[in-house]
Amino acid sequence: MGRFVWGALALIATGWTTSARAADLYGSRPPLTVNQTQFGPDSWAGPYLGGNLGYAWGSVADNPTKPSGFVGGVQAGYNWQNGAWVFGLEGDLQATGAEETFAPWKFSNPWFGTVRGRAGYAFNNVLFFGTGGLAFGELRATTFGLSESHTNAGWTLGVGAEMGFAPNWSAKVEYLYVDLANSNFVITGASNGYRFGLIRAGLNYHF
Repeated sequence: MGRFVWGALALIATGWTTSARAADLYGSRPPLTVNQTQFGPDSWAGPYLGGNLGYAWGSVADNPTKPSGFVGGVQAGYNWQNGAWVFGLEGDLQATGAEETFAPWKFSNPWFGTVRGRAGYAFNNVLFFGTGGLAFGELRATTFGLSESHTNAGWTLGVGAEMGFAPNWSAKVEYLYVDLANSNFVITGASNGYRFGLIRAGLNYHF
């Protein structure tokens, strides 16, 4: 969880810097945002679809391996807005290259997904949010030519910032901590699960 805290603090600092630069850029005139050419009360409301790219790093319970690698995928969601408060639901599906070999053991996480709630506060075209919910994904173990895979469910929690930079378009940066629960692996003789941090950037198109 220490990585989660440091990642969250770094992300918040980055978001505030982005917000300040956006304010300097736009000055007194209203910026462009999603769904509208000028900001209004429904700027963030409605459905959206996008893609993301990032990097994951973590560890396997009851095993010395620490799989890490690049992550890429798609997300879709829906926002509701009440004044500056924004609430939403988002789901994503990711392919990952996270893996590591230690002695005879190799663990990898070929894919994972999440279904999360989001809640945030919008400062003009910049939205800061927290997110959390269900996580699920595959953990694969390989040793001496034998392979075993389990699909585990768990939880995720994170923070992020998103900025509308053109009509219908926004960019985001997000940190998630993901815990895929343990399950018993026959070939390792242990209960293994994957816990990892993820930092990613993405683009969304708002309909």
